[in-house]
Amino acid sequence: MTTHISTALSRIAPSQTTAITDRATQLREEGADIISLSVGEPDFASPPHVLEAAKVALDTGQTKYTPVGGTAPMKRAAALHFARDLGIEVPVSQVTVSSGGKQSIFHALVATISEGEEAIIPSPWWVSYPEIVRFAGGQVVPLVTSPKDNFRFTAGQLEAQIGPRTQWLLLNSPGNPTGAYYPADMLRSLGDVLRRHPRVMVMSDDIYAPINYTGESHATLANLCPDLAERIVTISGVSKSHAMTGFRIGVAAGPEWLIRAMEKLQSHSSGNPSSISQAAAIAAFEGPQDFLEEWRERFRARRDMVVSAINDIPGLSTPVPDGAFYCMVDAAPLMERFGDDKQLALQLLDHGVAIVPASGFGGRDGFRISFAAAEDKLEEALRRIAASLA
Repeated sequence: MTTHISTALSRIAPSQTTAITDRATQLREEGADIISLSVGEPDFASPPHVLEAAKVALDTGQTKYTPVGGTAPMKRAAALHFARDLGIEVPVSQVTVSSGGKQSIFHALVATISEGEEAIIPSPWWVSYPEIVRFAGGQVVPLVTSPKDNFRFTAGQLEAQIGPRTQWLLLNSPGNPTGAYYPADMLRSLGDVLRRHPRVMVMSDDIYAPINYTGESHATLANLCPDLAERIVTISGVSKSHAMTGFRIGVAAGPEWLIRAMEKLQSHSSGNPSSISQAAAIAAFEGPQDFLEEWRERFRARRDMVVSAINDIPGLSTPVPDGAFYCMVDAAPLMERFGDDKQLALQLLDHGVAIVPASGFGGRDGFRISFAAAEDKLEEALRRIAASLA
């Protein structure tokens, strides 16, 4: 049969994170003992008050279409979250709700990137950033970061990458896959650069904001540089912070013209996000938040265990991430033995551990490990990694 794949789709590659996770699931179904550290999904149960809100929504018949960009109560809850947790005061007219943060990012970029326009993306990067830019017809401009700098770039490095066709800077703090966090002083210095380049917009992906180990209040660009707010879209949600990955709710705040453009696109893609999921997300944003501190401390303990164990394995090293629940592991000393990080990933999968090679994130010679799994699974996975490489 002849296939007809669009030019836009042929520009992108499948997500390596999803591919590794699917392969691990397949091996498990075939009877293999696989510990998956390839996906960023908290192992905690969704909070009881969130589940109760979803049940009430079902029992009271909230199963119909909603406005494309979310219900009024959902938008108010999102605005509360942006103000309380990110320091961004926005009216509900500048908020939209989607089926996950990824959809918000997709719609913002596809609605604004024309053929040949450029997006600066720090690497290692989240797997979907460059693929969405390419799907939209844009060009990816990597801004390479290093473990010695905790995977952060400077204002000078940013300015050196800005050109006449630069449309976007994509900023993820705390970041996936590195855990890199940009404190207030660094963000202000980036703001100084952006003021000299009024064409450049900023995607501020703050989905991991509650998972911050620095002891500082979360810093975000739209709060620190309000004069740039008309060029910033801030992405958040409940998936990572509230262990609600399956509910598929993302929220975005930005200039009203962009929010309307995103909703216009959403009206022809998915339509409204799930009505039941919106009810659950309202409870997540408006309900108790005290459990987040306990979860964060458990993530911190897991982080410390993983970092210590990885740095004890000959040939592997990792900096201490400031946020999120990932370590980007450097395995360059092992590349002569394995050839590339994909072969190393297959070796670890053969020994019962699923990770994602660094090349899937625009990096090289290493892999990302998620420490969102339970402590006993992490301990056993680290033992297997050490034994595999011995």
